[in-house]
Amino acid sequence: MIEVERVTQRFGDRVILRDVTVTLAEPRIGVIGSNGSGKSTFARLLNGLVKPSEGRVTVDGFDTRREGGKVRRKVGFIFTDPDNQIVMPTVAEDVAFSLRRLKLSPDEARDRVAEALERFGLAGHADHPAHLLSGGQKQLLALASVLAAQPETIVCDEPTTLLDLRNTRRVGTLLSQLPQRVVLVTHDLDLLDEYDRVLVFDEGSLIIDDKPAPAVAAYRTLMASP
Repeated sequence: MIEVERVTQRFGDRVILRDVTVTLAEPRIGVIGSNGSGKSTFARLLNGLVKPSEGRVTVDGFDTRREGGKVRRKVGFIFTDPDNQIVMPTVAEDVAFSLRRLKLSPDEARDRVAEALERFGLAGHADHPAHLLSGGQKQLLALASVLAAQPETIVCDEPTTLLDLRNTRRVGTLLSQLPQRVVLVTHDLDLLDEYDRVLVFDEGSLIIDDKPAPAVAAYRTLMASP
């Protein structure tokens, strides 16, 4: 369970989030809002990439300020641009790099890498240069690398923004089928149809917390207003 308690987030004099309190326990949670609404900052708070200026964020009781390592073992993060998290020369090496903190035996690590690559259709690319993959393949590699470490929650910050329609649907389907909890920040509202809950942010505040249909309808109305 992820608990956000009275969090206000500032960067300099600018308030990005304002007094946000929410508990995240459902398997599938969507997060939407206009550019600059605070939704991406909210996502980064959930695994300690950003520390709250006020209030606190806990994951199963672990505070993101004081126990960031434990939090990140529980909560994986997928960036909008996979090039921001692909760090090793080849596809297999990049997945293996994500396992370095788990202290697995060489055989366990090798099996974990092979399983992740097979799962995301990248087994035939194990020795390929990671940065020469297509955009869709890079995002699949980012997912494979994070999921190989078997976190309990995956936070995805607009993972389909740079993808074409086919790869958007592929990534969306993969996310919907994961056994882990998924928190998905997205502008692609169709991806949220089968989600359990949708949070809507506007000007740094959490203004709607509801089922997908009413939350998305309210968001569309908000965006249509002058």
